[in-house]
Amino acid sequence: MVTQIAASPLAGDRSRAARRLGYVLVGLLGLTCIAGLAVGAAGTSLWSALADLAVGRELALRDKVVLWDIRVPRVLMGMLVGAALAVSGAVLQGLFRNPLADPGIVGVSAGASLGAVIAIVLGGALPLAAAMGAWIVPVFAFLGAWGATMTLYRIATRAGRTSVATMLLAGIALTALTMALTGLIVYVADDAQLRDFTFWNMGSLAGATWGKLAVAVPLILLPLAASGLLARGLNGLALGEAAAGHMGIPVQRLKGAAILIVAAATGAAVSIGGGIGFVGIVVPHLLRLATGPDHRFLLPNAALLGAAMLLLADLVSRTIIAPAELPIGIITAIIGGPFFLFILLRQRGIVDL
Repeated sequence: MVTQIAASPLAGDRSRAARRLGYVLVGLLGLTCIAGLAVGAAGTSLWSALADLAVGRELALRDKVVLWDIRVPRVLMGMLVGAALAVSGAVLQGLFRNPLADPGIVGVSAGASLGAVIAIVLGGALPLAAAMGAWIVPVFAFLGAWGATMTLYRIATRAGRTSVATMLLAGIALTALTMALTGLIVYVADDAQLRDFTFWNMGSLAGATWGKLAVAVPLILLPLAASGLLARGLNGLALGEAAAGHMGIPVQRLKGAAILIVAAATGAAVSIGGGIGFVGIVVPHLLRLATGPDHRFLLPNAALLGAAMLLLADLVSRTIIAPAELPIGIITAIIGGPFFLFILLRQRGIVDL
């Protein structure tokens, strides 16, 4: 009997379930990637293209353009953006110790949008714009996201405690302010810039190219990789800043690193994907319900599920009214809006699931 007890997993230990879920999410992501490559308005068949390659036959020019120049960059971009938004949400929720924190809700995405719009509309008049080239939009989006995150944290945190009500109200105020400034900048935009901004602001992966992907890969993969280093600190921070400090966790350095990672990942995601909301709140919350709050597993699983969820949303957005395309931000908002209300009701005890 003693041997059986010693060999059994600890009560409440959900690490094995989290690992198993990770394997499932890898499979789900693989299936969504295949679907993203196989389905589209152009009617090009992935399977016939693979059959041609298998027998050494050269692909038709149309198939090569559709698959290699349109669908592959789009799928890879969707994976990067979805993973960045989901991990940013998980890190923010760990930092604020609240499941309502999300880059879109608390104003971080709006700050990134303001920076991106400044680069899009006023880029030619900005210093060093020519030297930055394709990096100008991601850099300014990062600066906007970093400024919004720092402002939010300083407003919402007092004496080491973060007020949820203050965080949400400050996020609403920051969003309103940045959207007002964005409106002022858009007011001076020409017709072409206005059309580009309107569609971009609703979220879309339609503009994915190999050139944009080359810029996005380092800007997103670096903060995603660095987020894994925060797992132990975020786990300790769940007990409170004082307790985390007694555990030997450098709390201030942890908070600074978390803010920097969220700003970099969100800024890069917004700069290339536009206003795609609610991924950062839906994905981490679902994973916490399934396998618990351990960030060692939550962060990588959030990256996998966020990538798969955004690919599914993109698949719906480009097929539901084909050959036209519905902005992907509308799809994520339709899913995320009711889910956000569910979390609010669940916290107040009105629903119990």
